[in-house]
Amino acid sequence: MLASSSDISACLDRLVGGFTGLRHGGQFHEPNLDGTSGDYISFDSWEWPQGVGLYGLVRLWQFTGRDDLRHLIENWYSVRIEAGLPSLNVNTTAPMLGLSVLWAKTRDPRWQPTLDAWASRVMSDMGRTPEGGFEHHVSDKVNDNELWDDTLYMVALFLASYGQASGRRELVDEASLQFLVHARYLADTETGLWFHGWTFDGRHNFARARWARGNAWITAGILDLLDLADISRPVRGFLLGVLKAQVDALLPLQAPSGAWRTLLDDPNSYEEISATAGIGYGLLKGYRLGLGTPAWRDAGLKALKAVMNNIDENGTVLNVSYGTRMGHDQQFYRDIPIQPTGYGQALAILCLSEALQHVEAEGKVA
Repeated sequence: MLASSSDISACLDRLVGGFTGLRHGGQFHEPNLDGTSGDYISFDSWEWPQGVGLYGLVRLWQFTGRDDLRHLIENWYSVRIEAGLPSLNVNTTAPMLGLSVLWAKTRDPRWQPTLDAWASRVMSDMGRTPEGGFEHHVSDKVNDNELWDDTLYMVALFLASYGQASGRRELVDEASLQFLVHARYLADTETGLWFHGWTFDGRHNFARARWARGNAWITAGILDLLDLADISRPVRGFLLGVLKAQVDALLPLQAPSGAWRTLLDDPNSYEEISATAGIGYGLLKGYRLGLGTPAWRDAGLKALKAVMNNIDENGTVLNVSYGTRMGHDQQFYRDIPIQPTGYGQALAILCLSEALQHVEAEGKVA
């Protein structure tokens, strides 16, 4: 059955409610390095899942112009900033992306000092690998000399967005460099898919896991990068080639349900909906921007159906894998537990928001 614009809009309303209603139930104890308690679930926590979630809400606000969403977003940032921000790392940078996109649209003077100071600290203080990549240092672990897919979405997109909006070209150039360095070590030349991580200590890709959500960060991330900032022609051309190679590999791996599995090329791993939403969002956006073929749109709409089939009556996205550290064998990825999360809500919001742009005149996606 085809999804109508009213179906998608109603689902989006439930998704927002499901996101803002998330609370940590105590089932995951992940203390931060500074001794504070890590909360990767609750809506009111400043961490990477919430950061991706806020970006999803900002994008939905951009698409719809809803004042209630703008109020929700601005209140979240106002309360968090007044309470004091956490230490700088890759994951605590994630909420800055949504704030940057919001500021680029509204030019509200409340936000620029925070954005400007954080961007400068990223440039001066973020740990670096050989060749200048950002080390994947996070709140509860220091990952020296390691590159992860996630870093591009959590840090590089913020630099691109804020650099473009503020006229700080050095930030856009840094974002481009990060995509290039990560592509050099994480893009698998054999398949076109991306590995989860790389370490310069021993120079290897850990479990060589072609992990679905990591690939979703790339599908969505490359397209968001090109949408958020003016990227130089050579870098743009290179990244589009990398993206098209990835999509060529992704399309045959889509399950009949429309989902992708948490290990993309492992038929024994479970279907994972946050990755499905992120990849679907990227495919639909790529087609809308004139960068992909009708096959991208078809696969994106199949992913949309899978995502909508995994949203419960409370607006909670089901079958989302919990935050995933670097695995040293592939069984590690098969064993990641299922848990509702902010990024699961956010990626679904991005997917459904983008799908609204593909609803045809009769109100249904074909």
